[in-house]
Amino acid sequence: MSSGFATPITIKDAIDKIVARNYLIPAIQRKFVWSSDKVETLFDSIMRGYPINSFMFWEIKEQSIKNDFKFYQFLTEYRQFFKENNIDIDTKAFPDFYAVIDGQQRLTSIYLGLKGSYAYKMPRAWWKDDEKSLPTRHLFVNIASPLPDEDERQMKYDFRFLSINDYDRLSKDSNAIWFKVNDILRYEDANDLDNYIDQQIWNNNKFAKSTIRTLRKKVFDEKIINYYLETSQEIDVVLDIFIRTNSGGEPLSFSNLLMSITTANWTLRDARKSLEDVVKKVFEIGKPGFMVNTDFILKVCLVLFNDNIKFQVKNFDRKSVQQFDMNWDRIKDSIIAAFKLVESWGFNDSSLRAKNAVIPLVYYIYHKNLENDINNQARHQSEKDAMRKWLCLSLLKRVFGGQSDAILTTIRKVLRKNIDQQGFPLEQIKEAFKDNPTKNLAFSSEYVEGLLTTQKDDPNCYPILALIYSHLNFNQVFHKDHLHPFSYFQKLKETDFEDKDLYTFYKDPLNYNSIVNLQLLNSSLNESKLDTPLETWIRDKKIDLDNQLIPKDVDLSTKGFPEFVSKRKELLKKKFEEIVGISNE
Repeated sequence: MSSGFATPITIKDAIDKIVARNYLIPAIQRKFVWSSDKVETLFDSIMRGYPINSFMFWEIKEQSIKNDFKFYQFLTEYRQFFKENNIDIDTKAFPDFYAVIDGQQRLTSIYLGLKGSYAYKMPRAWWKDDEKSLPTRHLFVNIASPLPDEDERQMKYDFRFLSINDYDRLSKDSNAIWFKVNDILRYEDANDLDNYIDQQIWNNNKFAKSTIRTLRKKVFDEKIINYYLETSQEIDVVLDIFIRTNSGGEPLSFSNLLMSITTANWTLRDARKSLEDVVKKVFEIGKPGFMVNTDFILKVCLVLFNDNIKFQVKNFDRKSVQQFDMNWDRIKDSIIAAFKLVESWGFNDSSLRAKNAVIPLVYYIYHKNLENDINNQARHQSEKDAMRKWLCLSLLKRVFGGQSDAILTTIRKVLRKNIDQQGFPLEQIKEAFKDNPTKNLAFSSEYVEGLLTTQKDDPNCYPILALIYSHLNFNQVFHKDHLHPFSYFQKLKETDFEDKDLYTFYKDPLNYNSIVNLQLLNSSLNESKLDTPLETWIRDKKIDLDNQLIPKDVDLSTKGFPEFVSKRKELLKKKFEEIVGISNE
């Protein structure tokens, strides 16, 4: 049978399928969240013939789906806080069944009202799992008369979840007739219901008789469960449908659902909490902290262990997820170590524009067993230099712009092939991308000249300076700093210059606020320099011109600024080209 709308069924049919565990709930569904008021309103809508929207069921036939993914039984009783989670069920040896893709909340509500119970905490009571704090309640309907038009719930039928004490108290009202909704299941035969009515003292109440007969009809006769049956055994297709049709709660993404499946298959720890804990710990690194999400953490897991790194359900089967679970402590430590390393190089959340550029670093750290050692200042310096260079190059060439799966897959192959070799394989990565017109790591002279115009607040500024100043000891904290003070140029007025073109040159941010007039300074030197004129600062602090990449034999006063710009641009371009290499093609 192909996918499409199937023949509608009755509420009783649906209840029977839930009891027989022919209807199950997939791990992608959230837990039951409807309030008792909402359940009562649903039954009023059913009684009044209002549409309750269509459902979607997924026919599960494929054995691999039964084996690899988690499913849950429906809630048969709800106890606030203490019994809110569905019980999982082993479907490995299960006959074919249906998973509820859309309509779980409604079906659970119908079941609880007709066959189950709903317990919520009494006001001002302690949170104890007992009948005093959370009395068990069953659904009743007052069949004596309709609710008044001014009823605030805008309901016609007075459905209520009542405890035994509630029922005893309300039954003292001679104007009320409380019928337990569960009892209607005894009367599948309409004649049996008529016999029951004839025996009641209220058998002359037309509304009571009409209400109870309507209830029986809605449960047994009318086929009001209208549903779409999805027969595809491709779980990715079903997830896409789920995202499109599920409108309740917060917006869903493909990876949200993947994490639900992943969570269901973890056995050693709470997956959701573990993933979110890493996100928080990464955010604690640096100021401002690095912001990643659970999508990023899941992508890291895939890159570490899978050849196929796409967000596809087949990559999150039980076998794969158990591998993540078993190695979780090392995965977590490798991610944190990588971001601590990146932070030690002077990057923060704003300058690290592409978080995916860190994933190859995590891979290298994990598979080299360096998670506890890579941030030791006295060790692995040559490896860290190559890793830092990779990070800077990839950010400057925007390697991770757009879809990054293909990029990560290529890099993963290079890393895997060279993991037993000494050092981070930067040159091999560059070689793997040399023929890619948009993702190669080669630089032309024109490209370098363009980079030198980058402004101080541009996200690319720090990676450029970090490359140019590769010779510095990055175990210190470095800051971007103007050589000729920024404040000097801000205060300039046209009347200070006889030559208008010269004034324009001095006031051009491409000259005073670009890489050409910027340097990296460690925090102590930066704090001491502030707005000190360049010439004075160099003289008083005995600054090493070569170390700070400042041209020699140039007037370093503000009068010599035009020549300084020209000479430093030439110096930086040469330095940059030596570091990255220039493509002659």
